[in-house]
Amino acid sequence: MITEDLLAREFTRIIKQYYPTVGELLDGCYVKVIVSYWGKPRKRIRYIGIYCSEEIMPHIQVKKEVFREIADNMGLMQVVFLNASRLLRDPKSTLKNADPRLWLELHFIAA
Repeated sequence: MITEDLLAREFTRIIKQYYPTVGELLDGCYVKVIVSYWGKPRKRIRYIGIYCSEEIMPHIQVKKEVFREIADNMGLMQVVFLNASRLLRDPKSTLKNADPRLWLELHFIAA
């Protein structure tokens, strides 16, 4: 089975190969495959999460159809855009303890 990290890298590679200008935007973002479970019986759903700073967010969202098309072709459910700066400022976030690597990556992106 393909791991989520491999899927995220492949998604980024495809974007950079076929849409180089859009791929440049991803250089300032963190791309992750997020796994969720839905329904009865519980079905595993994977989708792309693109974490980026407030400055890059409007430029990324303009190209959302490109991201969604690639995700769909890879068998992923959807693409969501997450504001890294806002997530780091959230006092109720448990991200630092739950996923320290992602937390550090988001600090790098938000800076």
